[in-house]
Amino acid sequence: MPPASAAGTCNSEITMSTNTSPALSAAQIDAFEKDGYLVLPHLVPAADCELMAATANAHLAQAVAPLEYESEVGYAGAPKSLDSAGGRTARRLRNAYQRDGSYRAWATNPQLVAMLELLLGEAVCLTLSHHNCVMTKHPHFGTATGWHRDIRYWSFPRNELISVWLALDSENANNGGLRFIPGSHRFDIKPEQMDELDFLRPEVAANQALFAQGKSVELQQGDVVFFHSGLFHAAGRNNTDTVKESVVFAYHGKSNPPVPGSRSAASEDILLSS
Repeated sequence: MPPASAAGTCNSEITMSTNTSPALSAAQIDAFEKDGYLVLPHLVPAADCELMAATANAHLAQAVAPLEYESEVGYAGAPKSLDSAGGRTARRLRNAYQRDGSYRAWATNPQLVAMLELLLGEAVCLTLSHHNCVMTKHPHFGTATGWHRDIRYWSFPRNELISVWLALDSENANNGGLRFIPGSHRFDIKPEQMDELDFLRPEVAANQALFAQGKSVELQQGDVVFFHSGLFHAAGRNNTDTVKESVVFAYHGKSNPPVPGSRSAASEDILLSS
């Protein structure tokens, strides 16, 4: 399904019916600025989550491209190749926006955009170059992700993007749920604290103190997390028998466009507000 060129041209199969309370309170905005993340419970109705999950499950079963496999990521404990045991375990369904109208409807939902406008302080753009996926964490072969910041591989003039994570089912420490180091988007991290892939090195003493500050975030179906592109986050393995699925998009302010010629400029940016 080809991508829409603007929010107003989306042909969504559903109409998102999020709650009608004010976009965000002053306390919520302050909490995001302080901690670097904000959890919004029960934002998306169960029926909409189930529709998105059903689409994801169908695409997983049919291996609808493009997918990213655990064996292609190369994290610790991942299958060594596509042909090895578990090698074709999907880590994410790429191009969620282009896959189905239900994902486009959520990514461009007016209430969501209004919240992002308050946090970014200007008109909002959706980037299709980063995230834009359904993250899946499978039992057995779904690998853990170390402490990292999304900005490590994004190219924008300012480290001021927001990732929006929608839980399609329950998420917790036992099935590979998110962990955050609160306030770490404001930390001064030295180059020697990071490895060659820009993950925090576990053997560095200064990092041990950071890891001790990490907090697990428990989510229920329909809960949404906003988190800053400079916030350190991680996720463990899935120790259950059920696949965990989440829809993830990333947004930036209109005055903070991707660097021309970079990976961040490789796909369309969609202006969602004026």
